[in-house]
Amino acid sequence: MGNRGLVIGGGAAGLMAAITAKENGADVAILEHMPRVGKKILSTGNGKCNLTNRKLTKDCYRSREKNFPMAVIEKFPVPETLAFFRRLGVVTTERNGYVYPASGQAQTVLDALREKTESLGIKTVTECEISSIERTKSGFLVKSSQGTFSGQFLILAAGSMAAKSTGSDGSGYALAKSLGHKIIKPLPALVQLKCEGDFFKSIAGVRTEAAVNLYTVGKHGERGEFLASDRGELQLTDYGISGIPVFQVSRYAAEALDQKKRVLAAIDFYPDGTGEEFFALLKEQRTYLNDRTCSVFLNGIFHKKLAALFLKAAGIKADSPVASLTDKKLHELTEVIKEALVKVTETNSFDKAQVCMGGVSTREIDSRTMESRLVPGLYFAGEILDVDGICGGYNLQWAWSSGHLAGMSAAKGNPAAAGKENGYI
Repeated sequence: MGNRGLVIGGGAAGLMAAITAKENGADVAILEHMPRVGKKILSTGNGKCNLTNRKLTKDCYRSREKNFPMAVIEKFPVPETLAFFRRLGVVTTERNGYVYPASGQAQTVLDALREKTESLGIKTVTECEISSIERTKSGFLVKSSQGTFSGQFLILAAGSMAAKSTGSDGSGYALAKSLGHKIIKPLPALVQLKCEGDFFKSIAGVRTEAAVNLYTVGKHGERGEFLASDRGELQLTDYGISGIPVFQVSRYAAEALDQKKRVLAAIDFYPDGTGEEFFALLKEQRTYLNDRTCSVFLNGIFHKKLAALFLKAAGIKADSPVASLTDKKLHELTEVIKEALVKVTETNSFDKAQVCMGGVSTREIDSRTMESRLVPGLYFAGEILDVDGICGGYNLQWAWSSGHLAGMSAAKGNPAAAGKENGYI
């Protein structure tokens, strides 16, 4: 007879953990506090579910324990993930390494997971708010709004604090802490950045290719420590900056701001060339448009709203002749465009974030099994842990890999026999 266990959290990691545990002989039930399981899956990949990425390296993940994420993912890597979903009937398509369901619908992935739990006979209890977890001699006792449940093992896959409307409200952190685990302060990651400057209202809605470089601010307002950089489609909002390159670096801004450091974003609005090359381009532009006014000088290079802002920032009047632009003024314009400096005041809220940095310390988790080093029979999976990936399907891959390993280990484990030989402290 297999182990009997509970999975708290019916998101991507929890569903994977439950399915894997059941397929490996365990009797398992999912306890989910939302009306339905898997709501957050529907919002991934802008509703298309970017379920993994073939271009996966160590650098795609961030954690206090740098080797932890890949140690887990290597036990259930991308090819095995794709094979798992194919067995569920999901056909996938790939674009530059990004993998999506062929249907282009996240609902396809969620339906396949739900149908699998049903076909396996996995009990799912929804609208189940957990009030406490007690470690007993025989396993775990979970008290909830839907009654009391018991299991020999427990998989905690309750998510983070990102996107509360999808069910990630941070409640899992308190449960982990009640069982003795350390929680590294959660902060928004993959999130928009609010910036100082009234001019953002004039360019709100503009999208453009750009490179974003983050720095702390030095004692005298100069650029300080380099934090991170990325390039891609920048989205300008009435409060600051958004888009993939901003999401990729946002965790570093969140961490620095939380440490009471000031943060500066240096934006390169023409990342395809050096400053010298862009200056040469402007000189060429001056030659071609020397019979026009400066109002149209940058319109062939940038969105009109951006062009007008750049001219104003460089002190160039729109009605002045292009022929009057000196090399000195073109150098000033080059500096404005190649290194636009804005102060980052804060990140957007947890509700707007796709994932969090921080969470349950991975130092207390065995990467070979996802089992707690503190509490035998307790396993973790997904966003609740101090692991966050960059955009591109990496956070879902983390959910699949950690969920699979937790489910496999819990089903095959023998909590009563756990001890020092398994690395517990």
